[in-house]
Amino acid sequence: MKQICVLGLGYIGLPTSSMLATKGFNVLGVDVNPKVVETINKGKIHITEPDLDLFVKAAVGSGRLRAAIAPEASDAFIIAVPTPFKEGHKADMTFVEAAVQSILKVLKPGNLVILESTSPPKTCTDIIAPILATVGLKAGKDVFLAHCPERVLPGQIMREVVENDRIIGGVTPECALQAKRLYESFVKGRIFLTDATTAEMTKLVENSYRDVNIAFANELSMICEKLGLNVWELISLANRHPRVNILRPGPGVGGHCIAVDPWFIVEACPDEARLIKSARVVNDDKPHHVVKRIREASEKFKKPVIGLLGLAYKQDIDDLRESPAVEIAKIVSDSNVGEVLVCEPYCRDHAKFKLYPLDEVLQHSDILVLLVPHKQFRDVDRKILKSKVVIDPCGIW
Repeated sequence: MKQICVLGLGYIGLPTSSMLATKGFNVLGVDVNPKVVETINKGKIHITEPDLDLFVKAAVGSGRLRAAIAPEASDAFIIAVPTPFKEGHKADMTFVEAAVQSILKVLKPGNLVILESTSPPKTCTDIIAPILATVGLKAGKDVFLAHCPERVLPGQIMREVVENDRIIGGVTPECALQAKRLYESFVKGRIFLTDATTAEMTKLVENSYRDVNIAFANELSMICEKLGLNVWELISLANRHPRVNILRPGPGVGGHCIAVDPWFIVEACPDEARLIKSARVVNDDKPHHVVKRIREASEKFKKPVIGLLGLAYKQDIDDLRESPAVEIAKIVSDSNVGEVLVCEPYCRDHAKFKLYPLDEVLQHSDILVLLVPHKQFRDVDRKILKSKVVIDPCGIW
């Protein structure tokens, strides 16, 4: 394999493309957004991720990486497009289906097709394989089809894409082996082979496990609030037990993985996934609990100024996907409980909110709500907070 085509140049596709290019492959990155294509072809990036700009600049400068809006003939195709959910928490596979359809004209026998997008079980066998069959290419016989879910942490992608273990599932054992030959060119972690559906479920299970444990912490925080207890002290003491490791509660759960993936299991097995669904309900309800606290605090003022710190779904990144902070900000802004000042240091602008500098928010706010523990917020002078009503579901202040 010499020519690789990566479809989707977001948080997974672009790092993967640049890494493959640095390993000597000729990589064509495909994205439907012309601005993204233009930016990458200039050797620049459109997302915030440490060291990614250096990799992309080097890859484009070497001539090994270029971007386009349509795929071209290649030896391998890696699909790394979004898989959100639609109304009713049902998986929206529109982007995956469109990506597969887009490569049909250039796909040839012997090519390798890899799905990296996190997907419901049986996506490879029940969605992708039938699409390939429409042009007479049988998965596992004419073309190799495999699933290799990404397992990286935003903020550490360029390191983890290399060092983390990988799971590769093929629709046949030979499909998995073909995919392994590509990934072992840059992956230093161990590579484990299985079937495609098991690989799909592995990623969903990993994030569902984390979601369930976060739900326990979030539920504890609401119980402690009602009982008048300090949840942070309680968790710290409980974690002194050698077999207890309770996670930190927060304003909810966001991101494209933990907030989404469990619903794929619930959709596939609604009668059996009772605990997984309950955890999603708890975590989805936590933003509304934070809004309730803001409303109660607002009643102490005639016309309060409410400072909301953070919109990203986690600290020190610019990713707003499924962010509970965004949901809280929207509800508070629309409820007219007071003037709302939003600060998000990792974004230049937002479609709904005017973004303010941190100093201005700290100066003018009567109520300060820490929604994301960005490093800029963690270092706020505690003297400033003494004159404010502080709501801190992250437990930083």
